[in-house]
Formats: sequence, C-alpha cells, structure tokens
Amino acid sequence: MKIKELMKRKKTSHKGENGFVLVVGGSEDYAGTLALVGLAALRSGCDLVTVAAPEKVAWAVNCLSADLVTKKLPGKYLSPRNIPEILKLLEGHDVLELGNGIGLGEETKWFCQELMGKSKGKLKVIDADGIKLLSLQEINNAIITPHSKELELLLKNSQIKIKNYKDLQKHVGNNVLLIKGPADYVISRDKIKKITGGNPGLTKAGTGDILAGLCAGFLSQSGKLFESAVAASQTSKKIGDLLLRKKKGYVFLASDMVEEIKKLKKSL
Repeated sequence: MKIKELMKRKKTSHKGENGFVLVVGGSEDYAGTLALVGLAALRSGCDLVTVAAPEKVAWAVNCLSADLVTKKLPGKYLSPRNIPEILKLLEGHDVLELGNGIGLGEETKWFCQELMGKSKGKLKVIDADGIKLLSLQEINNAIITPHSKELELLLKNSQIKIKNYKDLQKHVGNNVLLIKGPADYVISRDKIKKITGGNPGLTKAGTGDILAGLCAGFLSQSGKLFESAVAASQTSKKIGDLLLRKKKGYVFLASDMVEEIKKLKKSL
C-alpha cells in the first residue's frame, strides 16, 4: 500500500473520521519528546492528537504547540492511579501511543502493564521507555519501535532468545516490530520488510519520537499495523535524506523533521 493511500480522506469527511491519537507519557524531566510525537502524528494527516501527561509536562507541551490538546494528570510521573482517566480518554481515540519520556520507575511499570491489560482491543504504538518496561507477552495489537539496545531489553523482559529476525516472527503475536537502524526491519508473524535509506543524522535525539508519531498517525487513519510501520519508516528516512541535502550536513534537528513532513507529502 502506498503512503498516500494511507492518508486518503473523503471530500465530505468531518472531524474525527481521519484519526484521533492519544499520546501517553512524559515525566518530570521529559516534555519535548511528547510534543515531537504529537506533531509528527498531526503532520501525517490525522485529525487530532491529545497528550495525556503529568500536569507540569502537559503545560509545557501546551507552551510548545497550540495544535496539541493536553490532559493534565496529577503527579510528577504516571502511576496506576491515572489508569481510570486514561481509559476514559482512550474511548474517544483510535490509537494509543505509549512510552516516550515516561521514565522507568516501578509504579510507572505497573501503570504500563495495567494499561496494556485493560486496552487489548485498541491499536497501539509502543516506543522508548514503554519498550523497556514491558514484555512481548504483555503487548498486543501494537507497532513496537525498538532500536537494537531496546530490542535486547524487550527480549530479556520476554525471556526470549533468538538467532535471527526470522526466528523472532514466532514470538511477535498480533504485533508488528519496527526495528530501527541503518536499515529498518518491519516484522510481523508472516512478513519481513527491509527498508533502506536515511543517514547517520537520524541517530539524533528526538528522531525516534518523530518515527513513533508517524506510526501512530498513519495507524489512526488506516488501521493497518504493518503498512503503517513501513510508511513511517520510509517517510522518516526520506525526510532525513531531504534535510541532509538542505542543511548540507548532519546539523538538522528532530524538530526540523516535523516541518518537512508536509513538504514531503506533496511528492508522495
């Protein structure tokens, strides 16, 4: 499926028919990551992004962008006490994006585990700290976006040993893995796709947040895990190459990528 087909919408469509994304994450030390995820999701074409985060983090996100709706949750980090509010919010959204800047505290781990158990029917994107806190057995119906070190932790949490990516297919269940690297690999239980392109500038902080936001945005519009992961990977790498040429070096930032998504879409 081509990327532009994932973003198709009827001329008569109204707000809400083209994807609502709920981004859940953040902690005392991390706010910018949620803004990058949310803005990338919006630029992919979805109608609305809500960021649910600890109160001070959510206010910071409001300061960074007027385009993102925020839900301000009590506390400095997320814990099981926040579950009822998150589940209520989730009823009005198509995709849950979880993990960016959420931290690695014990209560936050319990929060993630409980949220996975109570949102089994919902499409998801799991990124960053969310990957480190969970096992494959606890995640369902999701695009999971680890780099090599995060994949090691995910497999350790899952008590899984593999020899190669084909071996990994036996363990993914109804999830899709998007393994980030010089070449990305998108893996489901019946397909593996290698995606080349990009450049070393994509190792910068925040570029993974952009990728997760693209995954969530495409997924909210299409409902297709594998195709959305492929589209997000291809888009991210193309933007990286475009910015390398434009900036004439590896000086581009993750925030630059958000602005280039709209330009890239015209050429898709």
